[in-house]
Amino acid sequence: MQKIAVLFSVFIFIYLPCVQGQTPKFEFRAVWVATVNNIDWPSKPGLSTDQQKKEAIDILNMHQALGMNAIIFQVRPAADAFYASLLEPWSRYLTGTPGKAPEPFYDPLQFWIEECHKRGMELHAWLNPFRAAQNINQPLAGNHIAFKNPEMFVKYGNLLYFDPGLPQSREFITQVVKDIVLRYDVDAIHFDDYFYPYPLPEDFPDSISFTKYNRNFSIENKAEWRRENVDIVIKMLNDTIKATKPWVKFGISPFGVWRNKSDDTRGSDTRAGTTNYDHLYADVIKWQKNGWIDYCLPQIYWQIGHPQADFEILANWWKDNAFGRSVYIGHAVYKSETASTVIEWRQPGELPEQVKMLRNIDGINGSAFYSSNHFFRNLMGFQDSLKQNLYKTPALVPPMPWIDNIPPLPVSKIKKSRTKIKWKAEKTVNEMNKPYRYIVYLNEKNSENPHLGYFIMQNNNTECKFERFNKKRKEYEVRVSALDRLNNESELSKPVKIKL
Repeated sequence: MQKIAVLFSVFIFIYLPCVQGQTPKFEFRAVWVATVNNIDWPSKPGLSTDQQKKEAIDILNMHQALGMNAIIFQVRPAADAFYASLLEPWSRYLTGTPGKAPEPFYDPLQFWIEECHKRGMELHAWLNPFRAAQNINQPLAGNHIAFKNPEMFVKYGNLLYFDPGLPQSREFITQVVKDIVLRYDVDAIHFDDYFYPYPLPEDFPDSISFTKYNRNFSIENKAEWRRENVDIVIKMLNDTIKATKPWVKFGISPFGVWRNKSDDTRGSDTRAGTTNYDHLYADVIKWQKNGWIDYCLPQIYWQIGHPQADFEILANWWKDNAFGRSVYIGHAVYKSETASTVIEWRQPGELPEQVKMLRNIDGINGSAFYSSNHFFRNLMGFQDSLKQNLYKTPALVPPMPWIDNIPPLPVSKIKKSRTKIKWKAEKTVNEMNKPYRYIVYLNEKNSENPHLGYFIMQNNNTECKFERFNKKRKEYEVRVSALDRLNNESELSKPVKIKL
């Protein structure tokens, strides 16, 4: 196959021709960038602004080269902020001192959003809802809400938590999310698996809030009360996000098992020691069924064939419980190493086979990988598998028609000058349907294959230039479509003929 080169301004992107069916045109391809305990970024607290930015750019360049189209960036690890919050202090993981802003000042979240969008990636702002401090022995910033409203918090083990049973806790978390959505151009709000904390030998200390706000639940049904507390905040968050910016998505990445079949006939054929429903009080499939979340990204961090939690069984179970919402799958990249005690994770084919398996399950539309830092080490060739095979051609994050299914108007006035193509966007005042990017399609004239190659244009760029790549020039057809910010695609333009 010949390579097709397209010049965008001063940048050159070279893609192999995209044969239909080779890789999906729409597929979620994401990676988590964890900031808690400096897992992924920044590499340590207290780096200079320039060092932090360089590390971020290195991370994003790597994932762009791997074919990722979304970054799940942790902006609130524990009631703190990696952005200029109006409600919470700067994170200790950023500067080394809780409450201290970067010097010279910059806004990390704004920087990550701009750099992601520049590379055609979505930015999903990842928050932990109820965790307030990773270690109760570490000092908190002077403006931390724990000093202003200590009644909202409980100690559990060595950590400090918002009490989910308190209406004021749920309202505060909702205001934090609204502040982010209102002031930043995030593509989604993302919560992970920590709702009520993973259980310790002692019970979670919420007897005071239960006594005061039990909503007529009996003590025997306290687990149901806890689940309803989480239900309430999830619905509040979704309503608030959509009322603020309707196009911003809301996603949850739960623990990989909702319930075991032995405890609930609706559950998966697994034997997990911990489940979302019974231990974290997170009834995730209820949220999907009620339309309170836009995507579910379960963390299936086990291998294919695991005796208690088989990857394939769980992927199919989550697909069967999608209730019309998007389902992506989280992969345990961190487990892939030759020194693993589990033989499957010592095999270079485990992760590629998981990705291939998902593509054969109708209703699952992509993957996310935990976590970013592990892509800098040897993953037994997985990076090459992504670049050369699985993610060789670009993909778009799948549309979400329940949010919006109206595509932008087709492009107009498409014309050429030698090997340069230009077009004009149809303007609209509706933010949901404005052209956000474009796809340029190339095919041989009168070919039965309509998509010899396609190129995703970023930053609302309305022109591209092809390089000639045949010794004897051949005639091709170029068509252009517009995408809105949810990747609804317009009709194709009329073809323009070009010789390359």
